[in-house]
Amino acid sequence: MNPITIPDQMVSSVFAGSGRVAFVTKDVPKPGPGQLLILTKANALCGSDKGFYLNGSGERTPGHEIAGIVADAGPDTKAKPGTHGVVFLMDFCGSCRSCKLGYTNQCFNKRADMGFSHDGGYGEYVLINENIFFAIDADLSFSDATLLLDIMGTGGHSIRRALLARPDIESVLIAGAGPIGLGILGMVKIMLGQDIPVYVTDMNEYRLALAAQLGGIPVHAGTEDLAARLAADGLTDGVDAAFDSSGQTAARQACVQRLGKRGVLVCVGHGGDVSLRVSEELIGPERTVLGSEYFTYRELEANAEYLRQHREYLSQIITHRFPASQLQEASDLFFGGQCGKVVVER
Repeated sequence: MNPITIPDQMVSSVFAGSGRVAFVTKDVPKPGPGQLLILTKANALCGSDKGFYLNGSGERTPGHEIAGIVADAGPDTKAKPGTHGVVFLMDFCGSCRSCKLGYTNQCFNKRADMGFSHDGGYGEYVLINENIFFAIDADLSFSDATLLLDIMGTGGHSIRRALLARPDIESVLIAGAGPIGLGILGMVKIMLGQDIPVYVTDMNEYRLALAAQLGGIPVHAGTEDLAARLAADGLTDGVDAAFDSSGQTAARQACVQRLGKRGVLVCVGHGGDVSLRVSEELIGPERTVLGSEYFTYRELEANAEYLRQHREYLSQIITHRFPASQLQEASDLFFGGQCGKVVVER
């Protein structure tokens, strides 16, 4: 592996507010014990960046869907410079009760959320603790590698959560055809089977068309009657599992109304509310309502194998790629919504 020449300073991107991206110069950090310096090669944009896009990120460099190369390694590390990998968002402690059981997304002593509490992947380099680095095959493109994170990771975790309550899922409803909803759709087809009908609701015709391309059944939330559509397909009793990726109260309530007996609702998108008539809508039909937050580090291994097998299919979710110098254009497109997943590359 060729050594990487590390400069003293780097170009880093910040959001200045009101939809403006600014480029600043920062010192390149040096890794200490247990730390890795990652040369960022790709970072996918995420809806959770929108607050930064609108209101500014201050001096913090956002970006939490990071793929890159180990440029330098501090003492007491195992990864060698030149190793390709992705970065798990949450810097988990590894020693609390949750971490010992593998629930690293529920760490009691979380040290960082990369791109939120600490500088992230919109800079040329990012400093991480080695425990959140996951090595990938060198022949996997860095852009495709970002699929392992919010798309496959969050999507797959929500399905694994649903299976805890309903192991015999035969029909699915997804509210929201944004990147997370598309990720859930893709992972349903991979994990549960191509024949599982997956209904996807949204108002965005571009994303509904992309859902159809991925094998979903698009339902326009503004012009189509979801109940009638399900009934026409023989699902008069509702669906087995519903996933809300929209974070919108109305969409989540529509999921509740379309759940069948023993149905499970998994809330993935942050925001909004959900209300239930407990006797009629929860106890009587024995339904389950679950939350699903990001994913666990240990899921990366299984998802990496899924990506090896289904790379061409999953890569359809990435509709646009921009050089990192065009983060402004990438952000304007992404938050405008006429796209799937958007990635900036170096």
